[in-house]
Amino acid sequence: MIEEMRLRDLGVISEATLPIGPGFTAITGETGAGKTMVVTGLGLLLGQRADSSAVRSGAASAAVDGVWIVDDDGPVADRVRDAGGEIDPLGDGRGELIVGRTVSREGRGRATVGGRAAPAAVLGDLADHLVVVHGQSEQLRLRSAAAQREALDRFGGAPLHAARDAYAAAFSRWRDLDETLTTLVAQRDSRAREADLLRSQLDTLEQVAPQPGEDAELAVRAERLANGEELRLAAATAHAVLSGDGDAPDAGILLAEARRVLERVQDPALADIGEQISELGYRVADIAASLAGFLADLDESGPHELAAVEERRALLGALVREHGSLDGALALWDAGSLRLAELDDDSGRAERLAEERDDAGRALDTAAAALTAARVEAAGRLAEAVTAELQALAMADARLEVRVAPAAATAAGRDEVWLILAPHPRAEPRPVYRGASGG
Repeated sequence: MIEEMRLRDLGVISEATLPIGPGFTAITGETGAGKTMVVTGLGLLLGQRADSSAVRSGAASAAVDGVWIVDDDGPVADRVRDAGGEIDPLGDGRGELIVGRTVSREGRGRATVGGRAAPAAVLGDLADHLVVVHGQSEQLRLRSAAAQREALDRFGGAPLHAARDAYAAAFSRWRDLDETLTTLVAQRDSRAREADLLRSQLDTLEQVAPQPGEDAELAVRAERLANGEELRLAAATAHAVLSGDGDAPDAGILLAEARRVLERVQDPALADIGEQISELGYRVADIAASLAGFLADLDESGPHELAAVEERRALLGALVREHGSLDGALALWDAGSLRLAELDDDSGRAERLAEERDDAGRALDTAAAALTAARVEAAGRLAEAVTAELQALAMADARLEVRVAPAAATAAGRDEVWLILAPHPRAEPRPVYRGASGG
């Protein structure tokens, strides 16, 4: 609520204080008294563009201050504090906000909000929360048919709102089905190409039958086969050392002899060491067996297995290049069948969608007819109510018509609404934004 305005050197006003406060305040006066300057000053406080020509003749600058009573907590208070200003508390959940604006003759300006300098844009941010301005151009809000339709719908009340909601739901369903069907038909060729490619990819995957992690396992296997002689020599040497093959002593026999020597002296500490040696003997035997198995595996392998491994790796490599990774190929193999079934069903799906869309279209026609009927009924009541109000405003012969005409289907219906005004019996009815004066 605006409490007070103070103006200095603005137009014809040398200095004036307007105690506004609650209730209705009317400012009257003859031409040149400064009524327009009051509105100009209010505009400056609301962040409108400053005009240096408004500075009073002979003055260096003009100034306007305004005092508003606002809530301590609210969008106005939050924006003021964001700008660094303060609101003086009044103790009842409200506070006093002082804003100001100065304009110099050179065109420079300065704004203050809550006692702190601030950009004029901050005043503009506060304007929507502080003041609502009505003028003779207010009827321009009804310039478009959409705005007039919205006005009628608001007047229509719950029955019309229910009809509009039902139409909106029906329109949304019909539009979704129509867009899906249109996309399906438009992409039929590309989807057919996708199906052919996917079918070929799945056939290849069925033939190769890759396994998770197989590429890494084959890489290790190929490395082993490629270095078979070196591996065989290392494994054979280690096996000979442990098992006593050739001239090398048998590690197991040596460990057994060490254990028997310790057992003879029957010392508890040495007996524990003997047990450890015994366990080492078992471990050495296991390692020797593992090395023997490794050598046997190498002996069974040969150049033919290396060739087979490399051939398999080549097949997997082709899958990796095509799908980015073996995991990508496996994912396609896992989910591709469902996608292929969907693509192969395009013809049947299109038929089903067409049937669903036709059913939705019939439901939309019914909802549109109900919405139009609700608007026509509300239009009669609105025309009667406004005409009666015009008579109360000393326009006894004026009448308002609300016309509901067919229009292209939109999410808001299939109706176009026009408010038609005939201000007196001899006047030709015209759209309200053309036929209504400022008064």
